[in-house]
Amino acid sequence: MNGNRTRGMGGSFILILLLLGLVMWISGMRSSETGYNWNDFMADYEADQISSAVIKPNAEVPTGSVIFTMKDGSSKELFVSDVTVVEEYMHQKNVEVVMHDMPSENWFLYYVLPILIVFIVFVFFFSLMNAQANGGGGASNKMMNFGKSRARMTTGGDVQITLKDVAGLKEEKEELEEIVEFLKNPGKFTKVGARVPKGVLLEGPPGTGKTMLAKAIAGEANVPFFSISGSDFVEMFVGVGASRVRDLFDEAKKNAPCIIFIDEIDAVARQRGTGLGGGHDEREQTLNQLLVEMDGFGVNEGIIVLAATNRVDILDHAILRPGRFDRKVFVNRPDVKGREEILKVHTKNKPLAEDVNLNDIARTTAGFAGADLENLMNEAAICAAKDNRAYIVKEDVDKSFIKVGIGGEKKSRLVPESERRITAYHESGHAILFHLLPHVGPVYTVSIIPTGTGAGGYTMPLPENDNVFMTKAKMLEDIKVSLGGRIAEELILEDITTGASQDIKQASQYARAMVTKYGMSEKLGLINYESDDQEEVFLGRDLGHAKNYSEKVAGAIDKEVKRIIDECYADARAILEAHEDILHKCAALLLEKERIDRAEFEALFDDVPNANSTANAEPSTI
Repeated sequence: MNGNRTRGMGGSFILILLLLGLVMWISGMRSSETGYNWNDFMADYEADQISSAVIKPNAEVPTGSVIFTMKDGSSKELFVSDVTVVEEYMHQKNVEVVMHDMPSENWFLYYVLPILIVFIVFVFFFSLMNAQANGGGGASNKMMNFGKSRARMTTGGDVQITLKDVAGLKEEKEELEEIVEFLKNPGKFTKVGARVPKGVLLEGPPGTGKTMLAKAIAGEANVPFFSISGSDFVEMFVGVGASRVRDLFDEAKKNAPCIIFIDEIDAVARQRGTGLGGGHDEREQTLNQLLVEMDGFGVNEGIIVLAATNRVDILDHAILRPGRFDRKVFVNRPDVKGREEILKVHTKNKPLAEDVNLNDIARTTAGFAGADLENLMNEAAICAAKDNRAYIVKEDVDKSFIKVGIGGEKKSRLVPESERRITAYHESGHAILFHLLPHVGPVYTVSIIPTGTGAGGYTMPLPENDNVFMTKAKMLEDIKVSLGGRIAEELILEDITTGASQDIKQASQYARAMVTKYGMSEKLGLINYESDDQEEVFLGRDLGHAKNYSEKVAGAIDKEVKRIIDECYADARAILEAHEDILHKCAALLLEKERIDRAEFEALFDDVPNANSTANAEPSTI
């Protein structure tokens, strides 16, 4: 099919060239030249070589052509600007002259035909592009159909995903099952006067399964599913977005009951009047039309609008009100149980070795979304394939976790022995604090192998559970752990390096959040000092926002942040000084093996009395 289309396009291109050549020939037909010129004519005239002449005037007088018959029987043609001059020359020599009548002007040949050919070429060119677009993406991509919706429609039978295929989102699925029930049995709701939500907004971080949930609802309800991205509405042409919105809802009404899914709706439904200058742009017209359409179709008409976004904070308030998006479903990152269920789904067709424990993987992947887990197991399968194994082992998962979460290890990188020693003590400082502090850790892996992110090594904890809330004690311990690497460098090496820059940044963020956001400072009290510009800035709305506290308070905040950092530093230093021997042992083991696991690390504390206690360190009084 593609080959035939290509040959057809080639033939059409040749035809266009022929038509253009015909136009050029017609336009230049009267300016053609011959090899006989005025000087040749005068030479023959003086030599009496001309026996007769036939003059053919053009419509544009006095131009024309003269055909001379020579005495030797040959004929020659001369194009002249004034035929009367040639006629006078002929009369002087008594040469026989035949004067033809002036031809009538051929309007079709000289005026109509060139215009007609150009018009045909123009139409043919557009038809060719239209056919090309049609072949590449369907009727919705036709060049002349700018205002047509670009939504891709799939029938219920074509959607193979159901709610059973969505793991780790139990509560979210329960909220959406009502919509499925309405689409299957609308009379059940209308009988008691219930109004089913017109729109459901799925919000949450990227990769949590919002799009999959929407597809699962369509597959479960077995109804047509219109899928479109928010960016598909907006074009450079004025009014195109609004036209596409109208066309989308018209198509939906024809196929009701159905589901309209708008992915990344924040591309078209941002707050109005927030552009630089607050102008009324094409995007706002599109949003206005979307608001009208969602109000336009009747209650229980059988059209459910689903939308997904991870920036609900910038959406226009008008689209979030009841009657448009009545229900908001927050799709959060899964917990330990949810991650284990998701891993079971993504390992269904992947053979696993006996040492692969999905529960352990779920515990070590705190904060991972569904897409992250799928990518993790896919990378593990790739590692197994590279090693020519037909199954995935624990080492494959560990490698993929490092690659996905931290960056690929650079084992071939030549690292000076001095830097390896610095890194070993740095990571040992982190690991010891992870192990000894009660609210963090335990340690899962410690490594001094460089990673793709530029880090010289890493220390990976193994959280016991997912914490919904961060306690004050937990945040203080996180600060101490972050400072552990720098403290170890000071204790052992009597010098410091730039390797702790990210740790210092993280510790500072924790301390500042405690003071300004969470009210964990007794000196500044239960007041939120976090300014708007500390959050994600929405240009136009947040531009020019000022701090909501005085310079005096800003100075007090800085002093309080420094006090927290200093006291955490003192506590962490005291712990590491008390366990300096373990610090040396851990660094030596890292220099030997480059990477150690939990069992190897915890074995370092077995022969040391009270090694697992922090009683010798003064508790923080923050």
